[in-house]
Amino acid sequence: MATGNTSYIHLAAPPFPYFLEGARTVYQAGEQHPNRSHMGMFDLLLVEQGCLFIGEEDKQWEVSSGQMLLLLPDRYHYAVKPCEETTSFVWIHFHTAGEWACSEGETVYIDREAHLRQFLTAPYTIRVPQFAPLPDPLERSVLADQLLQLSSGPRSSTVWQQQRIFEELLRMMELAQREAWGSPALEIAGQTETYLRNHYAEPITNRSLAEALHFHYNYLGRCMKQVYGLTPLEYLTDYRLEQAKLLLLKTETPIAAIAEQTGFESTAYFSRRFTRKTGISPLRYRKRYSR
Repeated sequence: MATGNTSYIHLAAPPFPYFLEGARTVYQAGEQHPNRSHMGMFDLLLVEQGCLFIGEEDKQWEVSSGQMLLLLPDRYHYAVKPCEETTSFVWIHFHTAGEWACSEGETVYIDREAHLRQFLTAPYTIRVPQFAPLPDPLERSVLADQLLQLSSGPRSSTVWQQQRIFEELLRMMELAQREAWGSPALEIAGQTETYLRNHYAEPITNRSLAEALHFHYNYLGRCMKQVYGLTPLEYLTDYRLEQAKLLLLKTETPIAAIAEQTGFESTAYFSRRFTRKTGISPLRYRKRYSR
C-alpha cells in the first residue's frame, strides 16, 4: 500500500516519451530491488507475479501482481524490504524531451508558451497514475511481451515497432486513468476543444458557444479551466494565433486577410494579440523566416 495520496505524472507531448530499454526480472524470496539515485530516466515496473516492496524518497509501495509503478528520473529509489516470494516483473526505461511534472491528484498545466517556443506546437498532456492496477491487456503482459521480444532483434529493424508498442502502452495507461476518474469535465472539455478547433474562423462568443454545446458557459469554462488551464475564449485565441503563424509562414496571404481567415475581428486587434503573445508583430514574424 502506498503512503500518502495518489500521485499523477503529467508528460507534455509532442515529442512523445521514447522507449530506451526493457527486460523481465525474477527475484526469489529474500532478494530485493537495487537502490538507485537520480537515474535520469523513468523506470516503469509491471509486476506479473509476487510483490515488490519499493520506496521513492518519502513514499513506499507494495506493488503486487497486476499492478504498475512509475519511478521518477530525479528521485532516490530503494528497496523497503526483500521479496517474500518469487516475484516476476517487467521493467521499462523511457525518457522524454518535453516538460513533465508530478502532482498529488491536482491538475498540472504544462507551460504552453515555453512548449510552443521549443517544439513549435501546443502541448498535449499525457496523464498517468504513478501507482495503479494494470489495464487490460497489460495485466496479461501482452504488450510487455511484444516489447521484450523485439529487444532480442537488431535495433535497426525493431526501433520503430518498439516505439509504437511503447506509445500504445502509455495510451492504455492514460485511458484507464481517465475511465477511473469518470469525470464529466474531461468529456465536456474535449467537446468544447473540438468545437473551437472546427469553428475557430467563425465569430464565437460566450453565448454562441453555450448555445452550440447546450451547456451554460460558466460550466464550459470550469471544465476547460480544470482540464486545460484556460477558459474557452483563451483557448480559442491561442488556437487562432497558432493558425495565423502557419499562414504567415506557408503563404503570402496579406496580414489583413490572415486576421479575417483566423477569426479576429480586425487587423489591428489581431496584430496586438499576436505581438503580445510572440513579442514581435506579424510582419516581423513573417520576415524573420523569409529568405
